[in-house]
Amino acid sequence: MKEFFGFGGYARAAEGYMSWQHLTFVSLLMAVTIALAAVLGVRYRGRAEKERMKPLAWAAFLIDGIEIFRIVMICWRGRDALGWLYMLPLFLCSIQLITIPLAAFAKGRLKEAALDFVAIFGLLGAVLGTYGAGQNYACYPVLSIDNVASGVTHCISGFAALYILISGSASLKKRNVPVTYAILTAFCAVAYIVDLILPYNYMFLIRGDGTPYDIVYDLVGGSPVFYPLAVYLLFLIYIAAFYAVYYLVFGRKKRV
Repeated sequence: MKEFFGFGGYARAAEGYMSWQHLTFVSLLMAVTIALAAVLGVRYRGRAEKERMKPLAWAAFLIDGIEIFRIVMICWRGRDALGWLYMLPLFLCSIQLITIPLAAFAKGRLKEAALDFVAIFGLLGAVLGTYGAGQNYACYPVLSIDNVASGVTHCISGFAALYILISGSASLKKRNVPVTYAILTAFCAVAYIVDLILPYNYMFLIRGDGTPYDIVYDLVGGSPVFYPLAVYLLFLIYIAAFYAVYYLVFGRKKRV
């Protein structure tokens, strides 16, 4: 347990990003994620909203509970009372710590927008936070609190997104697009300000840090102006593309 939580530093060397250990671990997590979402999504599809929200409520409690536990353990391990400043929910994936509970418990248009946001970004965050998490798997052993907790919380986001889509809980109405853009824009703005103050790299708006964002960083030559703008623009394009594909596949009926 001491080695799992990293007290005193890890005695094991990190297996490495894209090592067979990394790929095996995250593939198992994703397989469980997809299976659970499919089974529960089909089971709850067509039920009353209150019933359909039960799996999302569990997802909300689990993702926030595990993340809080992870932050407490890492701060305790490092004897750093201010370590939480570098673990704020200001990454694209960690926005789900807020939007999944809103999707499960909010009402009205806010609930619709939260459900749509989770559906749009949940699976993307799960893939980027597992297969694309070069900054984690290059530094910590695969079976460690840093990677296990991160992998599980990212996969809960993926589960929530797939469950929402399979159970028919997403509205994806055009009127909610501005709300989705507003949520993303607000988080990006706060993340960028915090990045400049700490400094840090929330939302990967400063550099790629070994993630696929490095491709964008290299394309703009590491420009401190064009790189964050390019990342933000990619988010907006992704939202538009998601809606376009969704309408193409499922049609436009009742999507106003």
